[in-house]
Amino acid sequence: MDLINKKKKKNYNLDMRVCFPFSTNLSILLVIMISFFIPISECAKAPAIFIFGDSLIDNGNNNHLPSIAKANYFPYGIDYGMPTGRFSNGLTVMDYAAKWLGFPFPPPYLSLQSKTMKILKGVNYASAAAGILDETGRHYGGRVAFNGQIKLFEKTVKLELPMLISDNEVLSKYLANSIFLINIGSNDYINNYLLPNMYTSSKIYSPKVFARLLINTFTDQLTRLYRVGARKMVLVGIGPLGCIPSQLSMNNSTTGLCIQRVNDIVSAFNQLLLPLSTSLNSTLPGSFFVYHNTYDTFFDMVNNPSNYGFTVTNEACCGSGKYGGTMSCLPYQQPCNARDKFIFWDSFHPTQAVNAIIAQRCYTPSATQCYPISAYQLSLL
Repeated sequence: MDLINKKKKKNYNLDMRVCFPFSTNLSILLVIMISFFIPISECAKAPAIFIFGDSLIDNGNNNHLPSIAKANYFPYGIDYGMPTGRFSNGLTVMDYAAKWLGFPFPPPYLSLQSKTMKILKGVNYASAAAGILDETGRHYGGRVAFNGQIKLFEKTVKLELPMLISDNEVLSKYLANSIFLINIGSNDYINNYLLPNMYTSSKIYSPKVFARLLINTFTDQLTRLYRVGARKMVLVGIGPLGCIPSQLSMNNSTTGLCIQRVNDIVSAFNQLLLPLSTSLNSTLPGSFFVYHNTYDTFFDMVNNPSNYGFTVTNEACCGSGKYGGTMSCLPYQQPCNARDKFIFWDSFHPTQAVNAIIAQRCYTPSATQCYPISAYQLSLL
């Protein structure tokens, strides 16, 4: 649904034509079958992408918060050209998603860019240290938890978008056809459950019960987004956190291999997330949820790095201490030179090279790790 930047009485007319003569509440199987046979050139794309999540996809929101979870300094962004607030040497997964879906990079909501017409193509609400639970990441200071991100989106819909799209029916169609990319949950483990000296969650809940708590909370949050107008949502699973340099250092690994106990704890959440996406497709009329399995691809990279062009699987390109995981990338610290050979950029986050592969598996025509269809196909519905 390409936007037509034609202004008429402060209302921007949006072309809402779609290439499918049916609504998304029909059989998902039918959607899958048809999506493979309709020529891409005949399909209109979604009008906007709205992004929610944590530091894996924050593109500058935490720059504007009183937080120690920031990446607005060199060497972050060294391959982007400058530090922007992205926790990467270059682009994030959602940057690649935007490119492959045909969008400019959505502005961070807390930046001045979000007060312009750029929001018609989407907004990024992601905040480093954010979690599904409000208390997650509190030791970092300022952050916008997922609940807070939803509140900001509600503000966008109620106050900001109506300034550009005054027709309520057109606005509803615009939201229904937009893509919502949601990557949240990692911090609920590495900056909550797996920090027993700071948080009580692991003392109260078993891994399975905690995963259920997260899923129940997440379900309510996704339902809130649905009520505001979101219909097409991509739910990104949590990666193998037991493989990140921070966990290798914290657990005093002597082998450099992934911490299986941590991966098992995280897997309890992922095992519930795929069924959740299927359930929501059935219970929320007109919705279409897609599950992005990042765990398997990332785990395979760590175990078979040569298949992807990597040589260093367990050390941060920029970090200090054991595996570069004791302290994350510091201001003006000299990073490694062969960044495309490293899986991890800092103590917690992957390199741009990894992000490109993860995104390719869901946001391109050749995607293989999204279910029941790819995010690329979702954008064509």
